[in-house]
Amino acid sequence: MKEPHIYSPFSISNLTHNLKISINFVIDNKKNGDTAMKIYNTRQMAEIYQKTFDTGVTQEDLLVRVADNVSFEIIDKWKHPKPLIVFAGPGRKGAEALATAIILYDRGFKPEVYIVNRGGDQLCPEGVAFRDELKSHEDDGVKVIEYIKNIILPSIKKNHLIIDGLFGPELNGPIQGGLKDLVHIINNSGATIISIENPSGLPGDIDGTIINSATIKASLTLAVHGAFPTFFLDETAEVVGEVKVMDIGLLELDNEDDNAKFYYVEPEDISKSLIRRKNTASKADFGSGIIVTGQYGMMGASVLAAKGALRSGIGKLTIQSPRCGFNILQISAPEALFAPSRDDIIINDISLRTDYDAVAIGPGIGTNDRTIEALEAFLNKRQAPVILDADALNCIARRPRLLNFIPNHSILTPHKAEFDRLFGEQNSDRNRLLKAIEAAVKTRTIIVLKGHHTAVITYDGKVFFNPTGTPAMATAGSGDVLTGIITSFIAQGYNPIKACILAVFIHGAAGQMAEETYGSYGVNASDIAENTAKVIKNYLRNL
Repeated sequence: MKEPHIYSPFSISNLTHNLKISINFVIDNKKNGDTAMKIYNTRQMAEIYQKTFDTGVTQEDLLVRVADNVSFEIIDKWKHPKPLIVFAGPGRKGAEALATAIILYDRGFKPEVYIVNRGGDQLCPEGVAFRDELKSHEDDGVKVIEYIKNIILPSIKKNHLIIDGLFGPELNGPIQGGLKDLVHIINNSGATIISIENPSGLPGDIDGTIINSATIKASLTLAVHGAFPTFFLDETAEVVGEVKVMDIGLLELDNEDDNAKFYYVEPEDISKSLIRRKNTASKADFGSGIIVTGQYGMMGASVLAAKGALRSGIGKLTIQSPRCGFNILQISAPEALFAPSRDDIIINDISLRTDYDAVAIGPGIGTNDRTIEALEAFLNKRQAPVILDADALNCIARRPRLLNFIPNHSILTPHKAEFDRLFGEQNSDRNRLLKAIEAAVKTRTIIVLKGHHTAVITYDGKVFFNPTGTPAMATAGSGDVLTGIITSFIAQGYNPIKACILAVFIHGAAGQMAEETYGSYGVNASDIAENTAKVIKNYLRNL
């Protein structure tokens, strides 16, 4: 039997060489025209590691590359060494943390190192070598404590820098026992916490246990190769902190083998997707759309949806509203045509007087029984896709059989409460996302599930997480603007999935731009609409 190869203690010269390699890696796991960066689950990441190993790259090589990157991040941010505590588990993540401790020791840090090694034989071979190297420097200020039987709870102060190398994303089940107490001490210390790969206790997979009191709350998560799906849930935002991705030179899976379900939208995806207009273009080239919207006292929703569509480039827009909205729309959005409903104060019929390229229904229409009946009559006859937002979704929730009438490839844009009214109460963001994937596939629709990382969920079960947005957008009417933008991009001929991805990204970026002017308290939905055109202009410059 071949003897296992033990990683020999390494020198700073070797690590400096590796550092020069690792920081020059370019993150690029987009292959064959993918529109966003793939997000892999833990099984797929294991396959990626194995594919890399099959080329002759060793575990030791990759551990050092991770340690290089983590150390570089710390040294770059803290020019002068801080009091450092390193927590290392028995697996690969623990070995990465120990390797990092050695590099930082060579750079002037004096780490305290706590190693989880229950029974004294759980460490991987590389972890054993790294531990022994650190122990050889105990006379020079390095402190190494192994948790073989009992957990010794350290004293952690606010000025400490903590490296979390306890448990990787494959952890099956919550952290328990004395280690749970340790996590509480770490989280309550006020120290800066850097987690390698994932915050310990947070699994990588959506279908695992998500978050509990024994999950490390990282200030910074340094993910390897890419973030995990769980990083994009609202309920995990407080534990992942800032996320940066380290590329350590892992290979990609072949497209036919990866079965990627989750994706992360990046700015370059938006620049590549936007279409520059020809000099000979006319309004006919950019489509026509209608938004069925408004009731007495809710005409602001109509105005905001109209502004969102008009500022994002639609060729011709019609607003269908109750008659009471005529003067409001003609004054507030004179560029839009007005098609009156047959009632003065509510939508009581949805009759399309021409063949529009995009049809949206919902903002501010209310849930009057006659409005629900009008929606049912429309959906009964409609065969082409439609965009359903806000009160259109609430109408369907009050008459659930209407879910069966929604045309294939339609777009639903619920926030959390609207989603739960439609598809049942969900007790966590994790469950809501899983239910949304199931619902999108079952109804053959695109669901835009709005949240911290708004998710565009396709009818074939793929999920595109959006990176833009700000709490400043938590204001009435923000969703109406988004409906207008989606309508605009559909009318202009963009593929429905791409239209949703573009609209959600641009909507969030417009909110961020508005926040720069008005601050987090002062942004109104109309500010988001006004900044939409500026965002599109900025991204068109990159074409």
